[in-house]
Amino acid sequence: MAASTIKLLTIVLFLALISEGYGKCLLSDISVSQSRTGVMVEGKPEWSVSITNKCSCAQTNVILNCTGFRSAEKIDHSILIVSLLPRFCLVKPGQTINRDEVVSFKYAWDNQFSLNPISSESLCP
Repeated sequence: MAASTIKLLTIVLFLALISEGYGKCLLSDISVSQSRTGVMVEGKPEWSVSITNKCSCAQTNVILNCTGFRSAEKIDHSILIVSLLPRFCLVKPGQTINRDEVVSFKYAWDNQFSLNPISSESLCP
């Protein structure tokens, strides 16, 4: 009896651990790619950024580390908001990024900025 109870508890614990991670998005599910467009804006090269949600669930509150980020080109605030202390950028504020959705914007600056994801919320059922 004790052995079967331990076996049952082990199975339940195992399933609980598996289900805890199932359906949740990881930061690695947010793909950020950049490339030069070949266009110059105010004497600075323009960069095109694509952010893709590779998770099977929608995500919201996607935050990128954008330390030192600047742009000579205006960026649509419905796509990206840069914090007052240019360390964090919020992607599609107040909106979700669905599975395989690509969010794109362009910026112009002398160098390419490292825009790494640092936080997000998954909206898994």
